[in-house]
This record gives sequence, structure tokens and C-alpha cells, in this order.
Amino acid sequence: MSSQSASQEKLSLKALEVLKSTFGYQSFRAGQEEVVQATLNGQDSLVIMATGSGKSLCYQIPALCFEGLTLVISPLISLMKDQVTQLRENGIKADYLNSSQNFETQLQVQEQAIAGELKLLYLSPEKILTQSFFQFISQCKVSFIAIDEAHCISQWGHDFRPEYTQLGNLKRSFPQTPIMALTATADLETRRDIIKHLNLHAPFSYIGSFDRPNIRYTLIEKFKPTEQLLHFVQGQKGKSGIIYCNSRKRVEKLVEKLQSKGISSAGYHAGLENEYREKIQHDFQHDNIQVIVATVAFGMGINKSNVRYVVHFDLPRSIEAYYQETGRAGRDNLPAQAVLFYAPADFAWLQKCLWEEPESPQREIKQYKLNAIGEFADSQTCRRVVLLNYFGEHRQEACHNCDICLDPPKKYDALLDAQKVMSTIFRVGQSFGVHYVIGVLRGMKNKKILENGHDKLNVYGLGKKNSNEYWHSIIRQLIHLGFVQQVMVEMPGQYMPHTQLRLTASAVPILRGEKPLELAFPRMPSHSNMVAQSSRVENYNKDLFARLRFLRKKLAEKANIPPYMVFSDASLQEMSRKTPQNRAEFLNINGVGLTKLERYGEAFLTLIREHLKQG
Repeated sequence: MSSQSASQEKLSLKALEVLKSTFGYQSFRAGQEEVVQATLNGQDSLVIMATGSGKSLCYQIPALCFEGLTLVISPLISLMKDQVTQLRENGIKADYLNSSQNFETQLQVQEQAIAGELKLLYLSPEKILTQSFFQFISQCKVSFIAIDEAHCISQWGHDFRPEYTQLGNLKRSFPQTPIMALTATADLETRRDIIKHLNLHAPFSYIGSFDRPNIRYTLIEKFKPTEQLLHFVQGQKGKSGIIYCNSRKRVEKLVEKLQSKGISSAGYHAGLENEYREKIQHDFQHDNIQVIVATVAFGMGINKSNVRYVVHFDLPRSIEAYYQETGRAGRDNLPAQAVLFYAPADFAWLQKCLWEEPESPQREIKQYKLNAIGEFADSQTCRRVVLLNYFGEHRQEACHNCDICLDPPKKYDALLDAQKVMSTIFRVGQSFGVHYVIGVLRGMKNKKILENGHDKLNVYGLGKKNSNEYWHSIIRQLIHLGFVQQVMVEMPGQYMPHTQLRLTASAVPILRGEKPLELAFPRMPSHSNMVAQSSRVENYNKDLFARLRFLRKKLAEKANIPPYMVFSDASLQEMSRKTPQNRAEFLNINGVGLTKLERYGEAFLTLIREHLKQG
């Protein structure tokens, strides 16, 4: 074995030891080991992992294996503080540099980094751009760089930030240092942009599943929305939740309604004083407030693991935003709910706001993304299947954990209709959008179709007996099922991006008639406003779990940290199920590392022993 191979094997063994002894997990989760190994081998990497999949460990473990300092770039000041606190709870030397600190504090942190006393240093992208940063960092031994929320670098991303585009200079400044780009939300175009703009060299790419099986996706047709919302929240029995609205005024009105019903809640939006917003966020994280009603200004920096539901009272502006915001529920992988209240007027209002923006390629991208979330809301296909196919994870199997699966629409044999659509897409060269394809199908005599000679195709007019809306529904469902892709491309000599429908490999057996296909008839409005609870069996002692939660809250208050930083709900449930009675058994609980064993082990073990004695 070469010395390099021996060194890599040693690092791999160290990574597993760090996972167990520092973070308290008995084994790697899907994708983590491959990503960690690639980094330890010195490779750049692109990591796409759903929220709650253990994304942070992908860079935190290599950081503890390398000898030098790891830089973590994040746009979220509150998340930096949160993660540094959590790392320190696990006995790891970490700190951050951002605009919330005074000059003296920043100087102290820099001195620690130069002296080699830190393993991880979190930074904002703005901080990286300063000349003083490069003067400081040149005195440190930088072994590894992680860039979180990497989708912010792409104009295709839902949260594009111009300051991120300068991060490509990092590779030029640290050519031999492995760089890892991480995000939970990135479609194909965004992923390409990340690799290009960060100058990643032959990166190892891990595209994990976008599926969050513990989250139940439900759409509720708005009838009396405020009453429907109150009914839902009251049914959650004090669980932590976030309710998103599109305006500050609506936030304030809903908080007033919730508080009038005795629900522990508060509002959060950009119009409030910073000090007040920080207090609200602190109280929510520390379980002193159960429900936050907020605009999208809230949540990006929230690492709270026990949020049991996320409600969108208004339609989000994109599937990426919806996915990211709903992903704040159930980070501990316990059952959670994502509820979308919807009325067509919501889409119309967002459309109007978009049309008021100056015409630009960016507006066209926003329009494309708005159309996609509108189609998601109108969908009669399994919600999870729609989400996964949007992100390029082609799946046709229903999830049985969304409103469409639990209360399915009526189906019909749609093979012939699908073949008509797919044949038309193919015959026009897979180079045109929805309206054009429908125009050919319905035999429309518009100028562009005639100029292209597509009125001579054998598919021209095949669907003239059905309405424009009918074919929209068919195409929308074929896109949702992953048989057809809707992509945006920039055409040479054209200022605005152009949408095209293209067939996927899954479409071939349908075109050939080799497999049956059922699609949904137009969906009737739902009369049920009830959101079904999770059917997952809870096989743990609920009385012991409640006592452990109370102990956790007391210990967290004493340490002035959020309760989930002591142990997650998932760890407490495992304790309630396995009832460990000594230090070795307690260390085998997921989420219990050596540092937490020393800090909290005796208190929790004592409570568990007392509970068992009481029978």
C-alpha cells in the first residue's frame, strides 16, 4: 500500500470515529460517507441534499479530520451563530466572523484562527470579498472550504445573491484546497451554474434524493381561510409551527386572530425592529413561542429540528421556495406536515406583481418558476411525485402521504391523449413550449405555426375536439409524472429565455403503447378542510418522553441554548423506547456523543431509572 493510500485510509477511519464519538451517530446516512471520502481525497464537490438529510456533517466531519482550519461561507448570520453554538455543544472549537460583531470581537476571533485554535470558521460572503480578509486568512492554514446555500450563486436559483458571484475567486486564491458547494434546492441549470461560477475542478457530485418522506403534503382549497387555519392550528395541540404569508399586513392580522384564541404565537417580518425580531426568533427556538406567523424574511437561519408543521397561507413564488420553506418542518425526521392554502386569486396576484417588474431575463425566469408552483397547486398528481420530477428525480410511484394520494381524483385511460401530446412534441423537434404544442394539436392557424410548416404535420389538428384548458391539464400531468420536461433555454440572438417541451426516456414505452397510462379528470374542489394526521406508529413511551422533554427544557434554560441543541426529539423518542440504564447504553442513542454524555448523561439516566422504578 502506498503512503498516500495509507494516509487516506487513516483519514477514513478517523471520519467514522468522529461521526460516532463527536456527533453520536452509529453510522453514516445516505451519501454522507461518499462525500466525506471525496473531500478527504482532496476533491472538490457539489452536494445536493434535502434539509434534514445531514448535509452539515458532510463538511463538519472532514473539518475535524484535517489538521488545519475549515472555512464555511454562509449568507445567514443567525444560522452561523446557531451552528457554532451547536458545534461547541459537541466540544468542537468553532467561531464566526460577520457584521454582527464589533471590531474587538472580530480581532479576537482572527487571532484564535491564526494561532490554530479553531477548527471551523463561519463567514458571510461579504466578508470574503474584503482585502483585509485575504491579509488575515493568508496567516492561517486553510485545509478546506465549504460554501453553504450555494444556489445563491446562480441566476436560475430562487434566491440569487450578486455577492455570491465573487466567490469564484476562492479557487484562484486556494487552488490546492478542496471546495465543497452545498444546497438543498438546485435544479439542473442551477447545478451547472454552481460548478461554473465557483470554478470547481472535476467535482465529485452527489445528488441525493429530494424526497422528505416524513412530510405530508396537503393542499386546502380556500373557503373561509382564516377559520380553516385556526381549526388546523388548534388541532396541533401546542406543536411548533411556522405560517408563511406574502404580506406584513396579513401576518399582523393572523397573529391577532391566533392570540385571541389563546394560541402562543408571534409575528415576524422585515418591517419590525431588529431587536424585536431577534427576541421572537430566540423565543421560538427556545420553545417559549409555539407558532410564528411570518413573511419569507423568517426561517433561512432556523436550524430548529422540532418544527412539526409549515403552513403556506399564501402561494409561494416558486417550487424552490416552497420546498425550502416546507423543509423547515420535521428536520428530526419525525412526522411533519406541509399545508398549502390555495385559491386561484393567489396566483393572479403574484402574476400581477411580476408584470409590474421591468422586462428582463430575470423576470422571465421568475415567470417560469411562478408557472411551475401554480401548476403544482392545480395538480391532480401525487404532490411528492410533482416535486421530485421538478428537481429531475424522475419518479412515477405515488407516495400515499399527500392529499392527492389520500383522497385521489377520478382517473381515465389516457394513453391515446398522452401519445397525441408526445407525438406532437417530437414532431415539432422538441423545441417549442406548451402554447405552441397545443396550437399544433388543436389545428390553430397562427402565423408561427404556418411559417414553420407545422400545419403539414400528421399530428396537426389531432386534438381539435378538446379545449385549450383540456390539453393544458394533460401536458401538466405528463410533466408532473416525468414523461415530459419543461426547460428554459437561452436562444442565440434572443434577449428573453425560451421554454421548450422535451420528452424524457420514460416517454418511450408510452409512445409505443407498451404500457398503460391513467391520468386524472379535472379535479373538483375539495370539501374537506381537515388535514389527516400521520399514520406512522409511535412506538415509544409518551409519558417518559414528556418527562425527558421537561428535563431538556430545564437544562437548556440553564445553558441558555435552544432545547433541541441538548438533544433532538428523535433522540428523546429513542431514549423513551430503549430506556438506556448506563453510560454505554446511553452512548448508543443516536445524537449522543462523548461531550454530551459527560454534560447531560447522568441527569437523563437518573430520570430514566426513576421512571422504570415507578413502573
